[in-house]
Amino acid sequence: MPDVEPFNYFNYFTEVEERFQQARGTALFLMSPLDWALVETWKDQGVPLEAVLRGIDDAFEKWRTKKSRTHMVNSLAYCAQAVMEAARRIENPRAEKIAESPFEEADVARYLQSAMTKLPPGFESIREALAAVTAELPSWLSRIEELEQYLTALEEKGLAILRSQASDEKLFALRQQVEAQIKPYRAKMSAADLMLTEKKFLDQRLLEGSGLPRLSLFYLMP
Repeated sequence: MPDVEPFNYFNYFTEVEERFQQARGTALFLMSPLDWALVETWKDQGVPLEAVLRGIDDAFEKWRTKKSRTHMVNSLAYCAQAVMEAARRIENPRAEKIAESPFEEADVARYLQSAMTKLPPGFESIREALAAVTAELPSWLSRIEELEQYLTALEEKGLAILRSQASDEKLFALRQQVEAQIKPYRAKMSAADLMLTEKKFLDQRLLEGSGLPRLSLFYLMP
């Protein structure tokens, strides 16, 4: 396969959002927490960005050919089947790995420092780990994918603490919220996507309620 310009790995979220807005024809449309959870699910599953963008285009093309369009597409979940089909068709996806950091050292340092100040009591081990990363940041930035993996692992550790602290009643209420949002699109999503998207949605709600900061470098992108 000839060399092609790689997608910007850290633009995964913004490129998906922009393509969905373009396909929908409403630039000011804001994706829902469920939509963001689904995008994060695809990213974590390693679904190529190219497949997601093609799937969105394919889903809207099919929708526009319908004789009766009584409802507008209001969720990215409508495109889930088309995205998975596009991923299966792409035998040689464009490279999404990065050879060097797309971030300035000062920006990453501020990002990590801000995260440390936002961590509530009980998360000292994560704060110490972030401080250690900050102290050796030039070395980490030369291994940007490893840094992203490490920060994601710390984020998962924080979420595990939050889940252990949440009451059964709170978790049940959050599950009712995700069920209400995801129910109309169950037929368009695989069992694996459903399970992971539900988890991501619950994680988002737990984070919002706790004030715990996101650590992945995806959230450093403008």
